[in-house]
Amino acid sequence: MNKKNLICDIDGVILHNNDLIPGADGFIRRVLEQEMNLLFLTNYPAQTPKDLQNRFYSAGIEVPEHCFYTSAMATADFLKRQSGEKAYVIGEGALIHELYKAGFTITDIDPDFVVVGETRNYNWSMIQMAAKFVAGGARFIATNPDTHGPHMHPACGALCAPIERMTGKKPFYVGKPSAWIVRAALNHMDAHSENTLIVGDNLRTDILAGFQAGLETVLVLTGVSQVADIDKMPFRPQHIYPSVAEIDLF
Repeated sequence: MNKKNLICDIDGVILHNNDLIPGADGFIRRVLEQEMNLLFLTNYPAQTPKDLQNRFYSAGIEVPEHCFYTSAMATADFLKRQSGEKAYVIGEGALIHELYKAGFTITDIDPDFVVVGETRNYNWSMIQMAAKFVAGGARFIATNPDTHGPHMHPACGALCAPIERMTGKKPFYVGKPSAWIVRAALNHMDAHSENTLIVGDNLRTDILAGFQAGLETVLVLTGVSQVADIDKMPFRPQHIYPSVAEIDLF
C-alpha cells in the first residue's frame, strides 16, 4: 500500500486510560521503522503535546513531541483564520496556552469568541458569562463535541449544552468528527489525504472524520465501536482489525 502518512487516535487505540493496549508499542515501532509520517490526533484539549509525550513514556513508548496534535491546537489554528483577536475561554491551561501562542487576548470584556474546551472548574458564573457573550454576538467555538469521558466525566459537548440552550446558538465544533481537524492535522504534518491512513476506535468520530476528509480508514476493535455497530452506520471503514497489533497494511 502506497501510504506515507498515518494519523492515529490515542484512547482506545494505543492506550486504555494510561495502560498500553497489548501490541501497540510494536505497532508504533513498526510505523517509525517504516519512516512513515506519524501523527497522534486527539479530541482531548486539556493536555499539551509534551504532556502526551510523557503519558506515552510512562506507558513505555518513546515518541517525539511533534507527533501529537490536539483539538486545542486545531482550535487555535482555526481561530487564526478568522477575524477577531479576543476570546473568553472556558478550559484548561493547554487550550489557553495554544490561544496565547496564536496571538489571542484572553478576556471577559467584549470578546470576539467564546471558546469552550474541558475543565473540572466549570461553574454558574462561567455559564452566565459565556451565554451573555454568545447572545451578544460573540462567535461560539468548541474544541470537540464529546459529551463525556471515562466514568461519565463531563466533556466539552456537555459543557456547551447549557450555553446552547440559553442562547439558541450551536457552537462550531473543531474536533472529530469534523473534517476540519483532520485537514488541520494534514497541514500540520505536511501531508495529503490521498496517501494518508487514519486509525481509530470510534465509528462516529475517528472513522467519520476520516471518511469526510477523504482518508483511508482503519477501525480497531479495542475501544468504543464493535463489529455489530458497523451495520448501524451509513458508511463503512475500509479496514477492520481486532487491534493495532494486527494491522498489516504496511
